[in-house]
Amino acid sequence: MEHKVNADGVALHVETDGVRDQPALLLWPSGFATVRLWDHLLPTLSEHFFVVRVDVRGWGKSVPADHTPDQFTFEQYTRDACDVLDYLEVDQCHVWSQSWGSRPAMHFAATQHARTRSAALYAANTESPDVPAQREGTRVAAERRRAKGIPPGLTPADFQVHDNSETARFTAGAMRNFDLNSIVEQLTMPVLISTGDHDPNLSSSRDIARRAPQATLVEFEDVGHNAILEHPQLALETFLEFHLGLD
Repeated sequence: MEHKVNADGVALHVETDGVRDQPALLLWPSGFATVRLWDHLLPTLSEHFFVVRVDVRGWGKSVPADHTPDQFTFEQYTRDACDVLDYLEVDQCHVWSQSWGSRPAMHFAATQHARTRSAALYAANTESPDVPAQREGTRVAAERRRAKGIPPGLTPADFQVHDNSETARFTAGAMRNFDLNSIVEQLTMPVLISTGDHDPNLSSSRDIARRAPQATLVEFEDVGHNAILEHPQLALETFLEFHLGLD
């Protein structure tokens, strides 16, 4: 189901799937990705969760009325997520994020303890991204999977299509305005850190896993920077196993 949620000057595009009395799952996308990023995982996720997907302000169909860049912050993205959950009458949720999305997801989880039951942070990184190294690691990992006969990754249709190219540029810039290292110890809920062994983010992911009180680290073999697209079966199975362990 599609929703429009008004939040501080933007009509956020929200999609929900699954039954409302199931545990809520809030999904945070990878860089420049819309809610379409998760389409291939929905048939399984909606069997277990009430799935909430949001186009982060500035991306997809969530375009602010005012395009000033100072609104694009992790603090604002957390407020937006809380507004969405309030609109949906969701008190608590699990969190799953991929790549860039693990940055605002970390801020949300670290500052919204009462709302966050658990957090699965894929390709988590508190440092500046090394995009060329991410691309090269992803390329090498794909070659290794192909040599093993593992099916190629996915590219969901329209997952990087945005209604406004100007705001899309601003959205990812939030990572330059907040020190994520300062909040790692505040991730006190059960946390899954899962990162590809060919992803340059792995070093930072290991550090996060050491510092977060209840963190578990899983290193994906022959995976680069975006596990849910490169090796969706492994990414999904790892996520579901983590949640089974919470019961």
